[in-house]
Amino acid sequence: MLKWRGVRFRLHPLFVILMLLSILTGRWLEIVTLFAIVLFHELGHLAMALRFGWRIRELKLLPFGGVLEVEEAGTVPAREEAIVAIAGPLQNVFLAACGALAGWAGWVDATWADDFIRANAFIALFNLLPILPLDGGKLLQCWMSSRIPYHRTLIWSTRISLLFSAGTVLAALYPLLTGGLLQLNVLLIGTFLCASNWTYRRNVPFVFLRFLVHRARRSEGRIEAGTLAQPIVIAEERPTSAAIKLLMRERYHLIYIVRQGQIRRVLPEAQMIDGFLNSLTNGHADMRFFM
Repeated sequence: MLKWRGVRFRLHPLFVILMLLSILTGRWLEIVTLFAIVLFHELGHLAMALRFGWRIRELKLLPFGGVLEVEEAGTVPAREEAIVAIAGPLQNVFLAACGALAGWAGWVDATWADDFIRANAFIALFNLLPILPLDGGKLLQCWMSSRIPYHRTLIWSTRISLLFSAGTVLAALYPLLTGGLLQLNVLLIGTFLCASNWTYRRNVPFVFLRFLVHRARRSEGRIEAGTLAQPIVIAEERPTSAAIKLLMRERYHLIYIVRQGQIRRVLPEAQMIDGFLNSLTNGHADMRFFM
């Protein structure tokens, strides 16, 4: 493990396994090249995240990319998160262009240049699959959060991620049905993604709770800057958690409490969130509602 500017750099065990397999099969040059591509990909994410002032805890490298563990996950503007996510694949586009130029100019072997371009294309395209924690999964989550409530975004992005993760496992097993060879590397990656998203699905209530905790600070900023409020209308007899689940990530809300067609009161979202969080502290609310 290395540490630079307070950021820990760590190899995921899956990457270590792949490295050992490559060394045993005499393909060490390929794994070194892959490591360099993945590292450059992640440095794109890291540079952009630091530019936005995010607090980075750890950068974990995987065979297909990596994972930035940040303090601000789910609490920053969707635009920032989308820019940080796309910065990685753009690094691969840049590397592929450099490889093509080097091959065309004769600075490197043409075969190596072609392999280098294909490796970058694979890393970029694979990372754009709509699977968390891949870049495509994060971009999908950002896009969904601008159109549907954030809680529903977490639920559906996880379901989509699980579906595509299972598809990755099936793609690795499919050659066995046609007399081909098992795609062991794809199987390992697909299995990791399935396990990762299954765990994320179980942790959705806590991810949403973190969103609520940071929501008040961002709401104050919107009010100071001046913003249009989007109303949430809910019947008086409904629990507070029902209104909480309707919060949009990029909107400020006023909550209209209605009884028999009449508005009984209007609450700013911060007051409703504070009341809900206090009820959690006092044991009067159940986070299982958010599963």
